[in-house]
Amino acid sequence: MAATSVVVLDRGNNTTCTINLHGATVVSWRVNNQEQLFVSKQAVFDGKKPIRGGIPFVFPQFGPWTFGPQHGFARIIRWNLEKAPERLASGDVEAIFSLMDTDFTRSMWNYSFRLTYRLILREKELHFNIAIYNPSKDLTFSFNMLLHTYFKVPDVRRCQITGLHGSTFVDKTREGAMYQEGRDVVTICEWTDRIYQNTPQEHIITNVVSGRKMRIQKYNFPDTVVWNPWIDKAKEMSDFGDDEYPNMICIEAGHVSSPVILLPGTAFEASQILQVM
Repeated sequence: MAATSVVVLDRGNNTTCTINLHGATVVSWRVNNQEQLFVSKQAVFDGKKPIRGGIPFVFPQFGPWTFGPQHGFARIIRWNLEKAPERLASGDVEAIFSLMDTDFTRSMWNYSFRLTYRLILREKELHFNIAIYNPSKDLTFSFNMLLHTYFKVPDVRRCQITGLHGSTFVDKTREGAMYQEGRDVVTICEWTDRIYQNTPQEHIITNVVSGRKMRIQKYNFPDTVVWNPWIDKAKEMSDFGDDEYPNMICIEAGHVSSPVILLPGTAFEASQILQVM
């Protein structure tokens, strides 16, 4: 992998964030030298396949797509480094990535667009600010978007997730049936693939790295996807180790159960903050 394909934000004190320009995928976030994100040992870094783990960027489609690859094209093409890592007055470090339409994207999704992705690395936080602009004079387009975050955990069975109680969810393990979440905290002990709708702006996950908690704060992301492939599905994925499922949990902020409809000349903005507590 060429050195230029990876961008590192370094805040000092062994706190770093590494972004692979292939998909603008965040492949590492270390806080005091502790890795917070899961990347499979079998992940492929060939500049073609999506990277299995970290934080892939899902756009403009979530799930299977008639016109192109599953979860859209943003996670399988090279992004531009719009602004190289720069230290702010606060001591935090930011970098900006961007994506625009190309012949390749237009072959699947025939719209002009501009996407900017700003990351800010703080002492115990990682901030994500996203803006999608429709430069067209007359064409409206619609899209899904999601940050497919893989958190590293010692044992997924011991994690608890707050902020889902009372939400309706689509259960993709049960042919898309709709349910309502009755639990105050959600735990995982089987194959799980759920789209929780109209979730609150905050979730807390217990028992992440070193038994700590992770706070997720999200804005303009009405959905929260919770995913773990468990034993059988893990075996079906060539880029995921058969025994790795206990060490990861995907809690994904997105706008996926209904599309964003973007009028000509307008922009959509969303953001997420991850905080080690």
